[in-house]
Amino acid sequence: MTSENNRPLTLRDVSEASGVSEMTVSRVLRNRGDVSAATRQKVLEAAKQLGYVPNKIAGALASQRVNLVAVIIPSLSNMVFPEVLSAISGVLEQTDLQPVVGVTDYLPEKEERVLFEMLSWRPSGVIIAGLERSEASRAMLKASGIPVIEIMDTDGTPVDAAVGISHRRAGRQMAKAILKQGFENIGFMGTKMPLDHRARKRFEGFTEELARNGVEVMDQEFYSGGSALAKGREMTRTMMERSPDLDFLYYSNDMIGAGGLLWLMEQGWDIPGRIGLAGFNGVELLQGLPRQLATMDACRRDIGRKAAQILVDRLDDKDEGGQRIFEMTPKISFGDTLKRY
Repeated sequence: MTSENNRPLTLRDVSEASGVSEMTVSRVLRNRGDVSAATRQKVLEAAKQLGYVPNKIAGALASQRVNLVAVIIPSLSNMVFPEVLSAISGVLEQTDLQPVVGVTDYLPEKEERVLFEMLSWRPSGVIIAGLERSEASRAMLKASGIPVIEIMDTDGTPVDAAVGISHRRAGRQMAKAILKQGFENIGFMGTKMPLDHRARKRFEGFTEELARNGVEVMDQEFYSGGSALAKGREMTRTMMERSPDLDFLYYSNDMIGAGGLLWLMEQGWDIPGRIGLAGFNGVELLQGLPRQLATMDACRRDIGRKAAQILVDRLDDKDEGGQRIFEMTPKISFGDTLKRY
C-alpha cells in the first residue's frame, strides 16, 4: 500500500500550495485559458517546489495522443545516430513535443516489439530509421494515424514520408571518384549486409559503377557487431596479407576505415601513392587522426532537423500534403587518402 508521504501528488496539492482553484491550476499546467502572469507564476513555482508532474496520459484520453515523439533507431553505439538524435531534439525543444528513443539493434523482430510498445502510448508522431521493415511493422505504422517520418534512406517506398540520402547513389559517386584517381585493384570491408540495408545499398551502387567501367571488387571482408578501430585494423591486416596487390580499400564506415588507416601507417605503406582508402559518414571525431581519411558526409544532422520539422509542421497543419520524399546530397571529402594526382 502507498504511504501518505509517498502518495502521488494531485492538482489539489498544487491548488492548496498556490492558493488558487484546481481549475486555474489545470489551465496553467495545460497552458490553456486566460490566466494572469502573476497567477501563472505562482502556480508554476508551487508545482516546482512540490515536484508535481501532470498526468498527461489521463489528459490525452480525449485527444487520443500525448506530446511524445517515438524516435526509433538501430543503435546507440554507432556514432551516427546520437548526432541524428541531437538534431531532432534541437527542433523539438522549441515545441511541447518530447522525443522518446527506442533501439532495435537492426533486428526486425525487435523493431516490431519496440513499435508495439511505443505506439501503445499514442505518441504524436514517429521518426524511424530505414525503409525496410517487416509486414507487421509497416501495418502498425500505417494504422497509427499519426505522421511517420522514415529517415536516413530514400531508396525505397516510405509508409508516409522519408528524409535521407540515396545510398546507391552515394556508392556510385564514391566508385567514380576512386576510378578517376586511377585505382583499379579494390577491396571492400563492411558490415554483414542482411543487418545493415543502407550499407548494402551503398555496396550495390559501388559495385554497379565499378562494373560499368569493367572493374570488379577483388576482395571482401565482413563483420558483425558495432564499428570499432580494432576491427578495422584486424580486417585490413587480414585482407592485405591475403591480397597484397590491392591498391584501394573502401570501408562501409569511417571507424573501421580509421583502424585500417592506422594499421597501414604503422606498416609504412605509402598512402595514397601505393594504396588509397575511403570510408563513409564524415565522423568529426576522426579529424584528429595523423592523416585525414577520405569519406562522405551522410547529412545526418540535416536529416534529423528536416525530419523533426516535417513532423512539427504536420502536427500544426502547416504541411500542404505534397512532397513525401526529401533527398539530401552528400559530398565526398578527399582528405589525405584518395587524391593521387
